[in-house]
Amino acid sequence: MQARKLKLLRKTLGSNYTSGRETLFFCPKCKHHKRKLSVNIGADKFKCWVCDYSGRAIRQLVRSYGDYRVLCEWDELTNHTDINSFEDLFKEKEEQPESEVTLPEEFKTLATKNLPLCTMPVRKYLSDRGITRGDILQWKMGYCISGDYAGRAIIPSFSDDGSLNYFVARSYNGNWKKYMNPPASRNIVFNDLMIDWEEDIILVEGAFDAIKAGSNAIPLLGSQLNENSKLFQKIVKYNPKVFLALDPDAEKKSARLIKKMLTYGVELYKVEIMPYSDVGEMSKDEFESRKAQASPVSSSFGDFFQYLLERTVKI
Repeated sequence: MQARKLKLLRKTLGSNYTSGRETLFFCPKCKHHKRKLSVNIGADKFKCWVCDYSGRAIRQLVRSYGDYRVLCEWDELTNHTDINSFEDLFKEKEEQPESEVTLPEEFKTLATKNLPLCTMPVRKYLSDRGITRGDILQWKMGYCISGDYAGRAIIPSFSDDGSLNYFVARSYNGNWKKYMNPPASRNIVFNDLMIDWEEDIILVEGAFDAIKAGSNAIPLLGSQLNENSKLFQKIVKYNPKVFLALDPDAEKKSARLIKKMLTYGVELYKVEIMPYSDVGEMSKDEFESRKAQASPVSSSFGDFFQYLLERTVKI
């Protein structure tokens, strides 16, 4: 099998030479004049020693730089899920219009100067949660003091074309119902307008977790991430590194998501949340430190089940 994989890699990356267990190719990322892209077929990983381009699934190289027929041969050889059905799903979803979403009529922005005295409670609530003035401006946050969403901080979400596609409404006055969100589909990429798909992506549970996790953090809003979802499709399409930072009590969801992403060759890392209950409880510096120490989840199913076993023991 390794010989057949090497043949497909040559079709994708060109000529090579072998040094021990490593096979060296020209790097398609930095295009260095020497063969500095080291590929370990047995370990299913690669790394360029010049630009540090790396991954834990060689399929990433084939999908990014090979042609469609080579990718199909690779998937057939490795028993990978047939991508034809995924591409059809992707096409269908692109043709479906998003449901229209509007902010509450009573919505007032916090992203302005000379705020009235009535905003003191919501500003104190946000400050107590570690939300800064810069965060308020970046996330275009607001509030309502009357109407159906009275006593709630509002975090709007915008699609990649700048149109409103959702919003989160969190109580700041002790209402028993913490969240009251719009009657709209959650099949969105929350604040896609802010996402740079060329950089690492962080997946978290909620919008306040995303604020603490920093740029390129996307909240799942409690929904399941399946192949039909716009977020899953964009992750597979752009192939960023993905850092998973879900709440510790969502281990079943994490396990399903990890298995699904590994099936599609996503380079995945798991951020340790314990002993916190969620990312929102951390400081930004604490989360950044934990992200830097995130452990990679291997694309091999043996390592995947070992990961599940370790998580079960910790719980």
